Amino acid sequence: MDIIIDDLTGPKVVALIGEHLQDMASLSPPESTHALDLDNLKKPEITFWSGWEQDELVGCGAMKELDRQHGEIKSMRTSSSHQRKGVAKRILEHIIEEAKRRGYQRVSLETGSMEAFEPARRLYASFGFQYCQPFSDYIEDPNSVFMTKEL
Repeated sequence: MDIIIDDLTGPKVVALIGEHLQDMASLSPPESTHALDLDNLKKPEITFWSGWEQDELVGCGAMKELDRQHGEIKSMRTSSSHQRKGVAKRILEHIIEEAKRRGYQRVSLETGSMEAFEPARRLYASFGFQYCQPFSDYIEDPNSVFMTKEL
């Protein structure tokens, strides 16, 4: 898999982000949906990566710089035709390596508390993420789970 920094303009990436937003909206109430749209993913504090096998988009992920020592993982998504093939694992490894390269002390994330998010929570736990209190601008929410990893 080739993982590249993406400018979020290609139709395949736009479609995957659209699928991600639609899925998140179907799983969580609006006040608990923290997925970023294309405009917000293009902000300067966010780096967005797409994963490719030849010309096929297999997944994506992003990292938001919260401060010079803390990054937040955002927009982790595997293309529906490539689930359970290790795509999310590879993209997460890439993001963690980039966080270390930047000198971050930790990376954190928010994900859903519902059953549909269990595979994501297991993946993050397998990388050493631990449950934590809300960070940054998040607040306690029964529909959200917060996790962090010291680097």
